[in-house]
Amino acid sequence: MRHLLILGGTTEGRALAAAVDGRPSLRVTSSLAGRTAQPRLPAGEVRIGGFGGPDGLAHWLREQRVDAVIDATHPFAAGISQNAALAAAATGVPLLALRRPGFTPVDGDRWLPVPSLAAAADLLPCRGERVFLTIGRQGIASFAHVVGAHFLARSVDPPEPPLPPSFELLLDRGPFTIHGEEALLRAHDIDILVTKDSGGAATAPKLAAARGLQLPVVIVERPPVPDGLPVVPDVAGAVHWLEQLG
Repeated sequence: MRHLLILGGTTEGRALAAAVDGRPSLRVTSSLAGRTAQPRLPAGEVRIGGFGGPDGLAHWLREQRVDAVIDATHPFAAGISQNAALAAAATGVPLLALRRPGFTPVDGDRWLPVPSLAAAADLLPCRGERVFLTIGRQGIASFAHVVGAHFLARSVDPPEPPLPPSFELLLDRGPFTIHGEEALLRAHDIDILVTKDSGGAATAPKLAAARGLQLPVVIVERPPVPDGLPVVPDVAGAVHWLEQLG
């Protein structure tokens, strides 16, 4: 029986697990980082927690006799992706990256692309003083030093440590709607959006809402995938790759 490890925690990871779970002669294990308090669990076997870096992951791949790994982690989980690439190289296990397409600007967008969260913070408050921050709880601390701006920070789980007084926390999980996002932006008098180029339909409505209200959007660019790693944009491509392995 072949053994597939899915590095998941994303919509694509869950969809992939559902697509291949139950296939004859295939054992499917999904690994979640454990950073979300109540994660949505995929089909098949699930393990939660880290591996202990690339060496720990390589040991796990050998011990569990893994035949293939599909990295379906968040596009900004660069550390996990790098560890997977190193572990795959050390063990000879085939590795594929499943990455949803990034957001694409359209007419009317006022995007300000930046290479990092630190660069995004440097644009505030001169570009906007009422900030809608949707960059995940782990990135919120990068904006704690900004003076002269009020932040509405949305995340699935609360960040640590407690936020400064200039931050208002909104705990919510997508999918969201354009109407709902527009209402939220209006209700809080938001004049700028800060987000990541994560892609995905669940969170895209905030960009459409910002476009409709003619708000600038500071968008943090994705980190690159590890050199030489094959990449597919959807579950169908990942399933095809797996089938080609034989």
